[in-house]
Amino acid sequence: MKNEMIDIVDYDGEGYKPLVDFGSWRVAFLRYIDELIPENIQEFERHVETDEVFVLLEGQAVLFLGEGGEEIQEIISIEMKPRKLYNVRKNAWHGCVLSRDATILLVENRDTGKENTNYIQLDPSQREQLIETSGKFIEDWRK
Repeated sequence: MKNEMIDIVDYDGEGYKPLVDFGSWRVAFLRYIDELIPENIQEFERHVETDEVFVLLEGQAVLFLGEGGEEIQEIISIEMKPRKLYNVRKNAWHGCVLSRDATILLVENRDTGKENTNYIQLDPSQREQLIETSGKFIEDWRK
């Protein structure tokens, strides 16, 4: 629905979808997509100009943070709880895994994209850690 006073937006598709852009900020949904199956995750990202806020609305999700500067020395996993706000700070390596029924609300700068995001390849042991850890928290991603 759209009129002069309000926009009402929904999204039931897969993956990342910006829903509202205004001024310098953006609100988006992140929903399950095959690229976020732990076995398919090859890299983490970090945004060099902005924090990014994650809020799990439904389902299950694990947020992964990579400690270290230019190289990830350790991966920390956080089982996301519904309706809690997780603010991933600027320049923090991160990635996430979602259950098939999950929806995450994202708030970020409107211009966040490939131009101001760095990517780092995960090594085989880091990828194995993601797979193992995800299985402890999320049961349905293997189905």
